[in-house]
Amino acid sequence: MQQAALAALHLVFPPRCICCGEAVASDFGLCGTCWSEAGFILGAACDSCGAPLPGQAGNERLTCDDCLRHPQPWSQGRAALRYDGTARRLILGLKHGDRLDLVRPLGGWLARAVRDLATPGTLVAPVPLHRFRLLKRRYNQSALLAQAVARAYGLDQLSDLLIRTRATPSQEGRSREERIANMGGAIAVNPRRSARIEGQKVLLIDDVMTSGATFAAATGALLAAGAAEVRVAALARVAKDA
Repeated sequence: MQQAALAALHLVFPPRCICCGEAVASDFGLCGTCWSEAGFILGAACDSCGAPLPGQAGNERLTCDDCLRHPQPWSQGRAALRYDGTARRLILGLKHGDRLDLVRPLGGWLARAVRDLATPGTLVAPVPLHRFRLLKRRYNQSALLAQAVARAYGLDQLSDLLIRTRATPSQEGRSREERIANMGGAIAVNPRRSARIEGQKVLLIDDVMTSGATFAAATGALLAAGAAEVRVAALARVAKDA
C-alpha cells in the first residue's frame, strides 16, 4: 500500500536531483552530472582532519602534512565531501537558502563518513552559532546535521552543549594564524551542560572545515571542561590546494 502510494505520488511529482532539479530515479538523489561533481571522500584520507590523500584507504593511520606540522587538539577527524562543486552548492543551499529538505541526504552522507567514530556512549554536539547569527538564520545547520548523525547511531545529542561567547567576524580570506586568533575564547561549554562533560567522549559536528580553527576552539573548551576525548566531523573539507 505504501509503495503504491509512493509510486502514485511520483507520477504527479517526479523525483528531482537535490542539487540541480533534473529528473532522477529516487527521492533525495543526485543526477549523474551532480554525482560526478560531488567529491565524495572515499579513498585514503587524513585520520586527523579528513582531508583526502592520494592512494587507497587501508588499515594504517594516515596524517596529512598540515596536521603533521600543526597537530590538532582533537583525536580523530572525518569529512564526507570535498568543499567544491556539488557539495559547495548543497551546503550553501542548506546554510543560506532555507533548504531544510537537504538535511536528510546530507546528514546521511555524514553519518556514513563517521561510522567508526560514532562509538557507543559518544555524545554528539554541533559547533554553535552566536545567538545573533542564529536569530538571523533561524536554525543552526550544524545542529541539524548533528541530530541526523546521533539518530543514525542511537546516540545522545546536545545542541546547546557549547555556546559562542562573542560574535566573531567572518573567517573568509584569513590566514590560518588569523583564523585561530579570531576564534580565541569565542566558544565555551554551556554552564548548564557542564555536568555532562566529565569523562565523556564527544563527537563535534560542523558543516565545513577549512583550517580547523573553529573545531580547535570548541575542542579546547571541551577538554578544559573534562571531556575524555574529542573527535570531529565536517560534512565537507576545504581541499588543501583550494
